[in-house]
Parts: sequence; C-alpha cells; structure tokens
Amino acid sequence: MNLTLIGGSGLIGRNLAPLLERAGHRVVLASPSQGVNTLTGEGLRQALAGADVVVDVSNSPSFEAQAVMDFFRTSTANLLAAEEKAGVRHHVALSVVGADRLPDNGYMRAKVAQEALLREGRVPYTIVRATQFFEFLTAIAGDGKDGNAARVSSALFQPIAAGDVAKCLAEVAVRDPRNGMLEVGGPQRLPMSQAVQRALVAAGDGRPVVADAQALYFGTVLDDASLVTGDGAEVGDTTLEAWLRTQAETRHA
Repeated sequence: MNLTLIGGSGLIGRNLAPLLERAGHRVVLASPSQGVNTLTGEGLRQALAGADVVVDVSNSPSFEAQAVMDFFRTSTANLLAAEEKAGVRHHVALSVVGADRLPDNGYMRAKVAQEALLREGRVPYTIVRATQFFEFLTAIAGDGKDGNAARVSSALFQPIAAGDVAKCLAEVAVRDPRNGMLEVGGPQRLPMSQAVQRALVAAGDGRPVVADAQALYFGTVLDDASLVTGDGAEVGDTTLEAWLRTQAETRHA
C-alpha cells in the first residue's frame, strides 16, 4: 500500500513511518522540511501521487486561537481537494479526545472544525482521537506555574505514549475507512496533577505540584469526563511508570 504521511517529521510521524515501512508499505513523508506545505499547497500534488492513503498528523506552528483555526481549516481543505484529484481512497486524521467537550479552548475548537471538514468532504475518512501524550506532561506544568510551584488540574485524564498512538494509526491506516471516529487512550486514568508530578520528578524538576480543581488546562477548567475516552475506545499498552522508566534508561544509556 502507498501512504503519504502529512507531518512526517513530527513526534507521531517519527514513530509511525517505521511501523508502516516494516509492515511492507511505501511511505512518503510530507512536511515543510520535505518541501510540502499544506497551507499554500506547495508540493502536495507530488506528495500525493499514487497514494492510496493519507495520514495527517500535522500540527499548527502556533497555538494562538485564530492561528490554529486558520491552520487546520486551510490545510485540511487543501489536502482534501488534492486528495480528490489524486484519487486517494482513505484520509486518516489525528485529533484529540474531548475536543468537542472543551469549546473554550481555541485548539480544541480548531480540531472540531477540522473534523467537520472531513465529515462534509468527499474523501472517505477515519478520525482517530487520542488522549494527551506522556511526552507533553512537563509542558502542562509549565502552563500552570505559580511561583515555584506548578498549579495543575486535579481532574482525571488518561495519558498515552506517542508510540502507542502511532501503533493505533498504523493499524487504522490499512483498514477500510470508518467514515467516523474512534478513540485511543492510555491504560490508566489518574489525576492530571499526579501524573505531572511524577513526570517532573523523573525529569529532575524539583517544583512541587499543587492539585487544584479550578486550575486551567490551557485556558479551560476540566472535570473528570473532559479528557477520558468513552466506551469502545482502543487502549495503549504503555503505563506511565513503564514510560518514565524507559525515558530514564534512555537518558542514562
């Protein structure tokens, strides 16, 4: 199977491409560093030539509300138009669990807009909503700085390893399109504040974490249902403890 990976140089793309290649598929990496720009359309025709499947794991360079909305609307519209011309049979897009439950969050609104374009388009599609990545736990602490402490939401969430998200996408990409959505999350639900504290300790960051039900998560107050998967979701294998252990082994190798 021929697959084009939009955003192939990012975190998920770097995990996903080798999985697809080891399974015997031909993978074309498409990102600005490879001369492909979904905002302008530059390089899209060449990148999609002969593609059976397009997997879009690209992300906005800016998370400012209007900028991220413009990115996902423009890039998705350009991709869908190019895919129609190229005869692409399946568009797989990575989105976020809970995107439709957090309308005050500009990034989440943009992902919902992206999903709407896929539903309204003519290219068969599958939307994969994933929970927050382990790799970004320390960034959550950065968003919640309060003096020397990090004030972080105590709401439950269900973080997942980027590698497990890539495994899910690799499986979805070679299946028939759902023309719908599926969710994937980590194997544990735990308070965000607790997960962030573990990640900070493992990274050698001495800041304490203050658990606060009203602490903002990138501008939004969470509850225990905001960022967890629903019934029928796929579940990754990697626990937070196992992921932190692997990170420590890698640092000390």
